[in-house]
Amino acid sequence: MQSIDHIGSTSVPGLAAKPKIDLDDVVVSDDALPAAIELVRAADFAFHGDPHRDGRWVFTRNREACGYRLYVCAPDNPAHRQRILFRNYLRDHPAKAKAYADLKRRLAAEADGDWDFYTGGKSAFVEETIRLATLKT
Repeated sequence: MQSIDHIGSTSVPGLAAKPKIDLDDVVVSDDALPAAIELVRAADFAFHGDPHRDGRWVFTRNREACGYRLYVCAPDNPAHRQRILFRNYLRDHPAKAKAYADLKRRLAAEADGDWDFYTGGKSAFVEETIRLATLKT
């Protein structure tokens, strides 16, 4: 394993979030992916494959008060890099984090349990934030 990165809304102080912790488990190389996937499967996580077709292998585990989503990926994974850029930008720009929290609350109220609507409603904000973060680096 190269790194485990806390990403998602719970990784940004003060940001509204579901009781789910999102983690990216970055392995040392593409060759290490199969063994890492098997290790996580053996650790009582539900395996969901690569549903986004972006080279991130998704696992979940739910506990009473909190759930976990673990994404196993290679070190050069573009989706992982974007998630880190997004997280760091929100951490560094509290006004942008507040705007994101407001958007999430509004979408959650409008979605009425439709997670595709909720996720889709955040897309433009996320893409613009990543663009801004990329300009900064």
